[in-house]
Amino acid sequence: MFCAKAESSDDRANLVVLRAEHNFILLNLYPYTSGHLMIAPYAHVASLQDASPVALEEMMNLARRADTVLRQLYKPDGMNLGMNLGACAGAGVAGHIHMHVLPRWFADANFVSVVGETRILPETLDITYERIRTALDLTAPS
Repeated sequence: MFCAKAESSDDRANLVVLRAEHNFILLNLYPYTSGHLMIAPYAHVASLQDASPVALEEMMNLARRADTVLRQLYKPDGMNLGMNLGACAGAGVAGHIHMHVLPRWFADANFVSVVGETRILPETLDITYERIRTALDLTAPS
């Protein structure tokens, strides 16, 4: 999944909002909240041990940049950053490491999402894509 998105040039269709040297940032197709991002390395690696130190360092720098942009755009009460490594740990894409970065608000898990297993988001993915891509362009490192 991530490899195909990395190799494609259609960033909009693949929800890729930023490409860096060793990693790329994309929207989660099934977001938990608006602004739910993932950072994935171009290299197809299943563990942190297999990732290059330079790719891991860039991943953390991109996470910091994503955190800054998400806080500016969405004004969350907090932020979740994390990785699910391996299928038993909940990784939807177990063979390719990726970090989730998502804004959180007090009481963002409500009756509909908990009992009805349905998420209600205040904006569509295409709007989220435009907002985040534009904001990341504006915060490009010098």
